[in-house]
Amino acid sequence: MTPIRSKFLPAALALALASPLALAQTAATVNGKAISQSFVDSVAALMAKQAGQPVTPQLKEQIKKQMILREVVVQEAEKQGLLKNPQIQDQLQIDRQNVLIHAVLAAYLQKHPVSQAEIQAQYDKFAKSFGHTEYEAQHILVPTRKEAEDVIAQLEKGAKFSELAKKDSKDTGSAANGGHLGWSTPGNYVPAFASALMKLKPGQYTTTPVQTQFGWHVIKLDQTRPAKPPTLQQLRPQIVEELQREAIQKYQQQLLAGAKVTQ
Repeated sequence: MTPIRSKFLPAALALALASPLALAQTAATVNGKAISQSFVDSVAALMAKQAGQPVTPQLKEQIKKQMILREVVVQEAEKQGLLKNPQIQDQLQIDRQNVLIHAVLAAYLQKHPVSQAEIQAQYDKFAKSFGHTEYEAQHILVPTRKEAEDVIAQLEKGAKFSELAKKDSKDTGSAANGGHLGWSTPGNYVPAFASALMKLKPGQYTTTPVQTQFGWHVIKLDQTRPAKPPTLQQLRPQIVEELQREAIQKYQQQLLAGAKVTQ
């Protein structure tokens, strides 16, 4: 089994602290302060879930050792009087709020799960906006209209688009590849670029420079094909995450609307 890295421990501890724990046998004692076995078990379960691994005796032992070390350091911080530091008090308050916020929002989502109908509706909306055609294009991006016109003049004299892109384009993401942008639907481009692209036929390039917020473009359309949007199964995790985010935002606004706030 791949060891669960310790980066999961702070989050798991925070979640465990948000839930009431029954008193249980002591897993370890550090300078007279007990670390309960129930707490170790709770953290182990959360860490295993986050990592997608089973809870094992080895994992529990690993967590216990880490918690002992953490308790030693925390006790040293208390000895040094760091809890009296205003900045640390503020940070502890923020951490406490984060734990409670996470807990209440997680509880809300558990009581109000995203429905299959909502997921399907969101996917249908995406599929409709995806478009029916994909375009394989190249472009050359330059800072000024004059430079774009010079590029077009060279193309009209027989220069190769890919070579000019490598030499003149300021788009670092595509210049080295001859200006190739790969397959994409118009919705992935800014409006002016998409509009100019869709007016071209395969093999054609724009004879008038196209301006966007990035600069001036000369665009060439290589070929088109029917668009195939990702399947619902492929997009389901992203759709669920988006719908949950929207639900949480709505819930927070409801709580805010019901609160008495003075400033």
